[in-house]
Amino acid sequence: MQNASPRPAYPAPSAVLELLKPITWFPPMWAFACGVVSSGVPILANWYIALAGILLAGPLVCAMSQAINDWYDRDVDAINEPQRPIPSGRIPGKWGLYIAGIWSVLSLLVAATLGFWVFVATVVGLVLAWAYSAPPLRLKRNGWLGNAACGFSYESLAWITGAAAMLGGALPSSQILVLALLYGAGAHGIMTLNDFKAIKGDREMGINSLPVLLGPDRAAMVACAIMVVPQVIVIVLLLAWARPIEACIVVALLCGQILMMRRLLRDPVKEAYWYSGFGVPLYVLGMMASAVAV
Repeated sequence: MQNASPRPAYPAPSAVLELLKPITWFPPMWAFACGVVSSGVPILANWYIALAGILLAGPLVCAMSQAINDWYDRDVDAINEPQRPIPSGRIPGKWGLYIAGIWSVLSLLVAATLGFWVFVATVVGLVLAWAYSAPPLRLKRNGWLGNAACGFSYESLAWITGAAAMLGGALPSSQILVLALLYGAGAHGIMTLNDFKAIKGDREMGINSLPVLLGPDRAAMVACAIMVVPQVIVIVLLLAWARPIEACIVVALLCGQILMMRRLLRDPVKEAYWYSGFGVPLYVLGMMASAVAV
């Protein structure tokens, strides 16, 4: 009988890339782009700032949050998804934790070049990312708090950071701040959709996601309501700001989401992934329409 191959001392680049989950970088990068557009500053005149900010939002801050989350979720992932880099041993030892620390430092260094408010927003985002995954707070143990932290970091902070970067590090306008906060609040529901795939492991490990706390059906209804209400407020605000065309675009996108929510609510455990692929893109298109409006 052959001996099992020893685990590597260092992670392979492919395993590190898988740990950082590039597919998850899109939401904060898109929100950052919404901030860039909403600032009103010509992109071509400051393309290098926009590029550095997109790097900060996705491959740095978001990637760091994925690494730290996988490190502190390694016992849950051993149940739900044992093929992931850390439980499978492809990220050996404490390298998951080391990578999260290295990426945190890199994020701060890049943020420091983009102005005061960008640096502040990055610090807040990093603190929330660690608080979400790491003890003693480990906000993800509570679906209400954890999803709020994710939505605020991925959407609100990224949007505000994008606007602040283009404005030379200045604080964005109240209209930009309100839109960013509303879409960040709605993202709480989007985060809940991600929890349906891990109900078994979350229940065993004492992680009280909304599907665990409320049951799948009630959690899906709450998630839908949380996604809808902020968009309704956005529509009202756009009309008040004399932006009827953009308001109508958001109305049309919201109607599409509501139609798809009917399928989601029939079987949320089965359809949450489907809705994430088809309903959530309409939500993020509404973000850009709102960014253009201001």
